[in-house]
Formats: sequence, C-alpha cells, structure tokens
Amino acid sequence: MSRATASQTAGPYWHLIDFPEWADLLRPGGPNADAAGERIALTGTITDGAGAVVPDAMVEIWQAGPDGRYDGAFHGFGRCATDAGGRFRFVTLRPGAVPGPGNATQAPHVMITIFARGLTRGVSTRAYFAGDALLAEDPILSLVPDARRGTLLAQPAGAGEWRLDIRLQGDGETVFFEV
Repeated sequence: MSRATASQTAGPYWHLIDFPEWADLLRPGGPNADAAGERIALTGTITDGAGAVVPDAMVEIWQAGPDGRYDGAFHGFGRCATDAGGRFRFVTLRPGAVPGPGNATQAPHVMITIFARGLTRGVSTRAYFAGDALLAEDPILSLVPDARRGTLLAQPAGAGEWRLDIRLQGDGETVFFEV
C-alpha cells in the first residue's frame, strides 16, 4: 500500500467529510430553519482547464445573512460535493450587502472555496448576483478587470435559482482571490 506524501494534493477523500444536508442551509431542524429572507438556490458546474467536469470536488460557501451580518442569527456556512457531472447546489437565503474597506459597501455575494484533486490548497472566489444595483460600487469587484468580472456574476436560472459555473484554469478561468 502506498502512502501519501507531502507532494500529493488533497483529496479525493471528500466522502469522509461530506454531509449532504449541509448544502441546504434552510433544512428543517437546521440552524436557519426559521430564517426570513429571499430563498434562493445557488448552482453551477466546475470544470478544469481542459473543460472536463470535476466530479470529485468539495465546495464550501460562506455568506452574510439577509441583514448583511456575518455574526447575526443566520448561519451562513454550507458544504457539498460535486456530483458525477461536476455540479453543485446550495439552498440558502440571498445575502445582504456587507461593509467593505474604507467605509464602502460590498454588493451581496457568496464566498466560495473549492477543494479538488490537482489543487494543493483550496481556491476561493465569489458569486455576485447579476443586475444588483451595488455591483458598480463594490470595492472588491472594482479590483477585477472589466473583461473578467463576468466570471463572478451568478446569472438568473429560473425562479429563485442563480447559476455560477466555475472554470479552474484556462480560457474563461474564474477569478480567484488570495485569502
């Protein structure tokens, strides 16, 4: 039996830490079961540099509550594994705007971290909501070149559903942040 070495990447042992119910932040009996706000689903597909789906990634989200607070009553952490088609799906509440650097306001967004084979550490990005009035003023989004901002904009994909596909590298690579 071979042993893992320091040069190997993390995973694909996500099944050891995957609790499928964590993808539904509004699940009955969960910490947000009675939370008020706009119910949404955040979905997407993760692909690698060659455009192939990544069926064995772990996706984590962290977000503010509808009131724009991270320390409020809303528990904004979720986790799910991608399926055989590289798809992820979270059920949550649409987050509110949050304070940003220099007394600026950040547009509502969901922070996303992806762990997958071939990555020595997770990569982090954001899902903003296309059409939100605060996008033009967001101090973090304004750091991203105009030509690449679209990789951070979740698009409406039906009633209450927002879709953000994530490309790990290559043409159309999603913008990732150093955190």
